[in-house]
Parts: sequence; structure tokens; C-alpha cells
Amino acid sequence: MTEIYFYSGADNKLETVCRLCAKTVHQGVKVLIYSLDSVMIKQLDQLLWTYSPTSFIPHCYINDSVDLIGVTPIILGDRIDQTVHYDVLLNLHDTCPPYFNQFKRLIEIAGVEHEDKLLARKRYRLYQEEGFKIHHFKLDNKEYS
Repeated sequence: MTEIYFYSGADNKLETVCRLCAKTVHQGVKVLIYSLDSVMIKQLDQLLWTYSPTSFIPHCYINDSVDLIGVTPIILGDRIDQTVHYDVLLNLHDTCPPYFNQFKRLIEIAGVEHEDKLLARKRYRLYQEEGFKIHHFKLDNKEYS
């Protein structure tokens, strides 16, 4: 069954995504980052290239070639391609993503803005009501579990 990891209190959600992605790349984990917000995805794309002054976080878009997707650890997408294996789904959308229960892990990040908190609580309750195991981490924006 999918395990849900909630990170709450993110001052900057995209920087939090970069930190978590850097960690997963070192662990050899394949991540699909899901959002229907194309502006956010483009911002994240730029940040993943420049996040670290000495390296970048390897990533590509879900619409790139299958060969590229097959070897790239971080995939940015506005849909979930069920023909490709991912270990983790990182949701940046306001609602629960489709097919999330086909992943080992689902990561949710809740920002500090009121509206974002409300939407995250709604998703949290849905996962809880459906019986998923939820791990919750309160971010101090210095260190992530």
C-alpha cells in the first residue's frame, strides 16, 4: 500500500521540492512531480537547474523521449504515465492526484499560506479516511527528514 509523506510549513514549496529531489537522486529513487500548473512546472524546471551552485538535479519533462525518461531520475509532468515505473509521486496539485495508489510513496508539501494549508488538510483527511499510512513532518526549513 502507498505510504503518504506530508511535509508541512514549507516557506518555499519549490525549494522544498528541490531539497527532497536532491535527496532522492542520491538514494537512486525515480520521482514523478505532478502538477497541472504549467507556470509552476517551468519555475521548478529552472530551479532544478540552478538549485546547487556546483551541480544540478537531473530532470526532464514527461513529454520528452522515452529514452530520456527511462534514465532520468526526476520527471516533471501534468499527467501520470502508467507505462513508466516511478518509485515516488510528488504532488504539487491542489487535489489528490490520479493513480497515486500505484506508487510506493506519495509526497505532499503544504506551504504556509492559509489557502494552501486548507487544501493540504483536505487531502490529508482523504488519505486518512481511505486508510493510508501517513508520515507527517513539520519543516523548520533547515533540515528535512
